[in-house]
Amino acid sequence: MKASLKLLGLLGSLLLSLSSMATTFEEGKDYVRVEGFNESHTPVLREFFSYNCPHCYRMDHTIEETVGLVANEVRFERTPVGAGRKPWQMSQLAYYLAQTFKVTAQTHGAIFKQVQQVAPFQSEADVKQFFVSQGLKADELDKALASSDRKLAMMTFDTETQLSGIRGVPSLLVNGKYMLNIQGRSSSEIAELVQYLVKQ
Repeated sequence: MKASLKLLGLLGSLLLSLSSMATTFEEGKDYVRVEGFNESHTPVLREFFSYNCPHCYRMDHTIEETVGLVANEVRFERTPVGAGRKPWQMSQLAYYLAQTFKVTAQTHGAIFKQVQQVAPFQSEADVKQFFVSQGLKADELDKALASSDRKLAMMTFDTETQLSGIRGVPSLLVNGKYMLNIQGRSSSEIAELVQYLVKQ
């Protein structure tokens, strides 16, 4: 009994020492403050990405793991980047449709594979065909493609990208004002940085 209590005491001391060694992060090194924009909901972690970006494709698993680690503390959003390029804009359109029909969880990885391993979308017809292959109805897709919501969504994506001040993708932004340095970091390290910044 005494040995058990002694062990518990040692564990408690260890936990206290570990908590006191919490990582501190440095502005300009671990993150930068940007002019950014006001998020409608906070705390929020926003990823700027493109299905056409090979680095985004390679980083997707790490970012998904990061989101899983902070899911109870932070709302996660994505902004697809068009970069003034037709194939990238078609990927923006694909993301808009996935969100509209609430099939993002089902199609996110599939869109990445289509664009990175098969061929990028070159036209609306390509995007529509992809979603038909995912089980959506052609007439409902046509309505979404012709809607005013589509134009508004595209404008919002481009505005958020412009205001964020990102220089490349993937980029992670916390609360619309803290841009993370994720280079060489694991999902747990990124999650720790996110948790630090949402408290700032």
